[in-house]
Amino acid sequence: MTSELEQPVADQAPLIERFTDYDRAHLVTYLRLLDAARDGADWREAARQVLARDPDHPASRACWESHMRRAEWMTHTGYKHLASLREL
Repeated sequence: MTSELEQPVADQAPLIERFTDYDRAHLVTYLRLLDAARDGADWREAARQVLARDPDHPASRACWESHMRRAEWMTHTGYKHLASLREL
């Protein structure tokens, strides 16, 4: 069994306006990204430590941006979908 901290990260987070299995698997990832942003971490550091991405790779910035957008979506919309689920 793979832990939440070991879930592979897609190149792009979901774009749909509903909570997905990907979101469920990456709740910890989203929280870690939000914590890093709150702490003022550079996107490169968060990409490396949270997303396991090489910040020098051209696609890493887009990956980080999409996951940050999704993490922020979770804080104002996605949590409502999550709260409606009976179990995680």
